[in-house]
Amino acid sequence: MNRWRLIGVGLAAYALGLFATAPATLIDARLDQASAGALRLAEARGTLWSGKGQIEIRDANRDSGIAKSIAWRFRPAYLLLGKLRYEVALDNAVQRFPVTVTLSQIEVVDAEINLPAAALGLGVAKLAPLGLTGDLLLHISRLAFARGSVQGNATLQWRGAGSAFTRVSPLGDYELRMEGDGAAVRASLGTLQGPLQLDGKGAWSSGHNPIFQGNARVPPQHQQQLAPLLRMISVDRGDGRFDLQLR
Repeated sequence: MNRWRLIGVGLAAYALGLFATAPATLIDARLDQASAGALRLAEARGTLWSGKGQIEIRDANRDSGIAKSIAWRFRPAYLLLGKLRYEVALDNAVQRFPVTVTLSQIEVVDAEINLPAAALGLGVAKLAPLGLTGDLLLHISRLAFARGSVQGNATLQWRGAGSAFTRVSPLGDYELRMEGDGAAVRASLGTLQGPLQLDGKGAWSSGHNPIFQGNARVPPQHQQQLAPLLRMISVDRGDGRFDLQLR
């Protein structure tokens, strides 16, 4: 082996060593940049190779949020493709999902994420005071996050929906389908079951709050109980119909 080849091998080994021992806190800086502060990694321990921490989902003002434990391990083979590939687990789950990091984006594929209903208030401030209850299940088929853009699709289900402002529980089960084309994320809402029927469409683009327009319909036997809640966020059109606009 000639001298230049030896130097090349030595430099490659040195670079790999730096990567293997680089602190996990570097991931937080990359997440912060790609998500414009909506995602952060707190209490990071370990290295870029393998580590643990708390992944935080923050509201529009970046001053409150929800945290979940996260663990990751690196897949070295993807370095040959110029990518950083991780297998990620949330809340000590056995099943992991892949997260791929390049110079331009972070890509998440085939992920199942459980969240409390209060997470809805992080994306839409108007919902935060409602004391929302129930469970959110986010299924990500594929989402690629770059600076100011999102591409891919995901489905969010709200199971056992409720609110601290009404005794009607559950209000129902709902599904929000999301599609990102880079410039914007578009969403459509439908009701799976329940006395409160919700439907509508919305959109979100970088630097702007989400905008959603929808309708709520309440059967006669629940109108007296649910009308005060719905009037907090919508316009009462009478006969159990409400126009909803969130931004």
